[in-house]
Amino acid sequence: MGCKISPCRQRGFTLIELIVVIAIIGILAAVAMPNMQNAPKRAREAVLKEDLYQMRSSIDQYLGDRGEYPGSLQELVDAGYLRFMPIDPVTKSADTWIEIAADAEDVEELQPFDDDVGGGGTGIMDVLSGAEGNAVDGTPFSEF
Repeated sequence: MGCKISPCRQRGFTLIELIVVIAIIGILAAVAMPNMQNAPKRAREAVLKEDLYQMRSSIDQYLGDRGEYPGSLQELVDAGYLRFMPIDPVTKSADTWIEIAADAEDVEELQPFDDDVGGGGTGIMDVLSGAEGNAVDGTPFSEF
């Protein structure tokens, strides 16, 4: 059946409508891209904060149970307070954690705990990341 008397009306989008939709999608993508580029960095930072929280909680639990600070992070693993030594997501190593001695005289001058030096033999009271650099928000990793 043909349209002999009136022209057939064809349904579809015009070129202008398609261009407008593509432009809107492009603008939305341009707005979303900066946020998406930082997503992996923010995820690593979130894992780092959670790992530090878990290790600090384990140190506190150890202190509460035994009345003394653990001698090292490995002692927390050996005693069952941690299942395994967490890997720093920024440095990708389990050996870069900085153990802070429990017998520091001044909180402002906390020194890394060194088994060879001794540190009074009172164990570690805190742990910091050994990662260099800053987070996305500008905070140094060592201040997490």
